[in-house]
Amino acid sequence: MSIDPSTHAAATTSGGGPLAGRLVVDLSRALAGPHAGMMLGDLGARVIKVETPGTGDDTRGWGPPFVGPEDDRQATYFLSCNRNKESIALDLKSDDGRSVLTELLRRADVVIENFRTGVLDRLGFSTDAMLELNPGLVILSITGFGHDGPEALRSGYDQIVQGEAGLMSLTGPDPENPQRVGVPIADLLSGMYGAYGAVAALLERERTGRGQVVRTSLLASVIGVHAFQGTRTTVAGEVPRAQGNHHPSIAPYGLFSCRGGKVQISVGSEKLWAAFTTAFGLDASRAEFATNADRVGHRDLLIGVIEDAFSAYEAEALLEKLNEAGIPAGKVRTLDEVYAWDQVRSQGLLTSVHHPVLGDIDLPGPPLRFFDGDAETTRTQHAAPPLLDGDGEAIRSWLAEASDASEGDGG
Repeated sequence: MSIDPSTHAAATTSGGGPLAGRLVVDLSRALAGPHAGMMLGDLGARVIKVETPGTGDDTRGWGPPFVGPEDDRQATYFLSCNRNKESIALDLKSDDGRSVLTELLRRADVVIENFRTGVLDRLGFSTDAMLELNPGLVILSITGFGHDGPEALRSGYDQIVQGEAGLMSLTGPDPENPQRVGVPIADLLSGMYGAYGAVAALLERERTGRGQVVRTSLLASVIGVHAFQGTRTTVAGEVPRAQGNHHPSIAPYGLFSCRGGKVQISVGSEKLWAAFTTAFGLDASRAEFATNADRVGHRDLLIGVIEDAFSAYEAEALLEKLNEAGIPAGKVRTLDEVYAWDQVRSQGLLTSVHHPVLGDIDLPGPPLRFFDGDAETTRTQHAAPPLLDGDGEAIRSWLAEASDASEGDGG
């Protein structure tokens, strides 16, 4: 397919945003680093994705599902984490590849990498070398288990880390059946933490004039969201275990059966408990249910009482009654239902882009919105994930022009 190499580059640098004018060089592959890069792109940064010639990012081959014409199949996995980027293919073992990357790094505000420890050093792009090229560079580095320590050299893949970081022990119907989260949450969290760290380092650069290294890992990111389960262990000395779809510290809070379906409720205060018992004619004076701690201690009994009351209602009617009583409640939606939901669309969580192979497609949208007073300033124009090396010619031309201009200025 023949495309104008400048088209995608122009699209990815339009639309404004808090990071407009910043350049991010994304050397990462798979999911954690690319997710961080996409977040920065969503905020308006120009993100140049450096890929391996011929094959590109690993996720270009992760499927099914693949979509598009038989001779140019596109992996939906890749589409999930690479919007608002340009692509250039560089062989970093070649003089040409290293030369182009050097010029990109001279101009970059952020570089993202998730190579195994030592790989960039061997290619000539150690931390010291990159900061010598560009003292203002923010280097975001993501690993599986951390950059140092006894297991720093381990390969980190999402499900392995979900298990090693304890998340799977908390997830599933019971302790004998640990389960992974339904999305690669360790990768996604490390990308989010990484983007957050990179933005913080850019803010500090405004004060110091110098860049710095930001490090995170899949392991650190999962442990970073242990939340109350973490302090339950470190402070109370308890070891949490998987217990299905009911909250370990609040009751009733979870998934309940009704006639022909299921609903979720969250009764997180004594005021809500009083309203709940009144609405469904439950005995609020029972000693087993007197306080939240009592209800947690008699959870199985409580679930039985509630599901007996719910058995008189179809799901939709039950949700309406819960809403009338002021009880937080909801259904369990499939993803097609989620993306068809008018509330999701109202929040800009589905965005339409034009892909050079697939045409007009819808992608899950960015989760942040920005306002200047009452006026929304959120970026609404987004670019589709790029084809491999789809912007290589345009990027090389831009670098050449920038170098010529610098020489003309005596730089």
